[in-house]
Amino acid sequence: MAGLFITLEGGDGSGKSTQSALLAEWLVGEGRTVVHSREPGGTELGVELREIILHRRGYITPRAEALLYAADRAQNIATRVRPAIDRGEIVIQDRYLDSSVAYQGAGRVLGGAEVRELSLWATDGLLPDLTVLLDLDVASGRARLDADDKVFDRLEAEKVDFHSRVRDAYLELAASEPSRFLVIDGALPVGEIARAIMERVARLL
Repeated sequence: MAGLFITLEGGDGSGKSTQSALLAEWLVGEGRTVVHSREPGGTELGVELREIILHRRGYITPRAEALLYAADRAQNIATRVRPAIDRGEIVIQDRYLDSSVAYQGAGRVLGGAEVRELSLWATDGLLPDLTVLLDLDVASGRARLDADDKVFDRLEAEKVDFHSRVRDAYLELAASEPSRFLVIDGALPVGEIARAIMERVARLL
């Protein structure tokens, strides 16, 4: 059986982790082998880079931040994702290059095209078979994060206008690649979202 690469995208608090777990449970029930990954932090090197990117005290320039994400991505794709796809497994990943285009390209105002090219170079051009975008307005996402009662990382702590740029960029990306993206209202009930994702993935199997 052919492998698949499925990514979940969305703003902070949009429900990616919940939906990736539900999707994996369903796929395992269908007899498929599932590999979970995330960015940053999908490999041993990535865990170290994640700590720097999200929790290091002090200023990190936007370009340095983008390069750190690209380094994490290069390692993850080469050592974890591509080998799993080649084995016929299904990779479900929390965030990929679209996150960098949205967060560093639009949020940090570096320019989406350059950030995308950097990620494509780092990964030798790998694009997901399906990208699920859980779209949620910024206020609702913030309310969910507040309810979790945890310390915000560097990106979660950014102001509303930053997160508004990120959301707008995600929607633009989805509109530009409708065959790759599945956009779902992140405010819908968890079960309804899960069913929509499973129906789309079933068509790829």
